[in-house]
Amino acid sequence: MYCLECARIAPNIRQYLTMASTAKHIQLAQALPPRLTRFFARYPPAAILPSASESSSQAPASTESAQESIPSPFRAQKHPVTGKWHDPVFSLRRQADLVKLARQHGVEDLMPFSVKSSAERLRRREENGLRVKGTGVGERVKGKESERQLKSRYVLFFRLRP
Repeated sequence: MYCLECARIAPNIRQYLTMASTAKHIQLAQALPPRLTRFFARYPPAAILPSASESSSQAPASTESAQESIPSPFRAQKHPVTGKWHDPVFSLRRQADLVKLARQHGVEDLMPFSVKSSAERLRRREENGLRVKGTGVGERVKGKESERQLKSRYVLFFRLRP
């Protein structure tokens, strides 16, 4: 059952909802610190890039192709002609600073992939463990030589005494 009045109102509702969500996004973007605002202006995340249906035919059709057209500023890039590698735009220290700032403001998911992101750090921790000897299940820290022999000396000392 299709109502003619609903058909007349529906485009206006869609436009209103789009304007409301756009205003919400603009308000959230204005709350970000200038450093993150500049980063997202220069390297927009694929989640907020216009899709093919909304923009002209020049825009990439999918988010994968959009990601390929804008190289990640956190990764080294190989020049297509010369084959030489170009360093990332942001060093590891600056990546860590940006990711921390994005995490504080709740927009870390919009950042490009980085080895400094929380998800990547957790994945590495699960994969490699803590990497400190003696912190695993059933392990003991090695200790110094005198500490290792301390128990055996006392056992021998008391056994030898009558």
